[in-house]
Amino acid sequence: MENTIVKISHLWHRYGTAWAIQDIDFEINEFGVLGLLGSNGAGKSTTMNIMCGVLNQVKGEVTIGGYDMRKDPIAAKKLIGFLPQNAPLYLDLTVNEYLTQCAHLRLIPKKEIQKAVDKAMAKCGVAHFRNRLIANLSGGYKQRVGIAQAIIHEPKLVVLDEPTNGLDPNQIIEVRKLIKEIGEEKSVIFSSHILSEVQATCEQVKMIENGVMVFENTMDAFNNYIEPDSLVMHMANPPIPEALKAVAGVTAVEVLSAQQFRIRFSEASDISERLVEASVHNGWRLKELTLEKSSLDQIFAQLSNKTPNKKS
Repeated sequence: MENTIVKISHLWHRYGTAWAIQDIDFEINEFGVLGLLGSNGAGKSTTMNIMCGVLNQVKGEVTIGGYDMRKDPIAAKKLIGFLPQNAPLYLDLTVNEYLTQCAHLRLIPKKEIQKAVDKAMAKCGVAHFRNRLIANLSGGYKQRVGIAQAIIHEPKLVVLDEPTNGLDPNQIIEVRKLIKEIGEEKSVIFSSHILSEVQATCEQVKMIENGVMVFENTMDAFNNYIEPDSLVMHMANPPIPEALKAVAGVTAVEVLSAQQFRIRFSEASDISERLVEASVHNGWRLKELTLEKSSLDQIFAQLSNKTPNKKS
């Protein structure tokens, strides 16, 4: 049975008179990568900063590994590794010097520090740069060093706020792989406003919009949230579009190529069967029929529009 690592209950926070988050409520079990999704300014960073003890919430409770963040912050923070949006790197130190300093700050016993540093560097793939100044590393390797400082003390929970922001495509792929590897051993929270990043990295997803939690489920459930309303039909002997429009349930036909059409429909229940029957009956010689999933952008927009307005 999985253990609950994080429990957040009725969390509220505001800046001035504007509520940043409202009644956020969720739990996270050990192991795996959870995506915290939301547009810029949705409340992701506020939630993560409170979770890590950087901010003091107005209302609500945060429990990490059974420790209340307000009542026992030192015990709670010992279980957390945190990489904020701007990695806390000392550019004039070498990788080894920086991680050694982080190990001291994390109260790792002196005789175990070098072992912890070596293990974190190996895990994050920066051991061959141990004597290089952090200022001279690429963006991707700087981010790896930032992740290394977050895991150096073997926390149960690793919190990564926009860890792929500003990286090039190759660097993003490498950091994604590293995050997934860490998720095999620890609980990882990965925040992003980029839908494809969460899709490629996470198993579970929670979405915050306008400070309110609007979705909590698996990544598959998120992808399938909106019922598909189109399919692509490839035929060797295609008819004119009007013949396809005559099939019951078809609402629109878009010509993609000489032999391919996008069919939009009102109900998905048996539209495929009706199109196959029409193809056989009329000799259209159907080659392929592919149901199109809604794009993540569509799902994001629909969930955002459903955001309720809460008041204290």
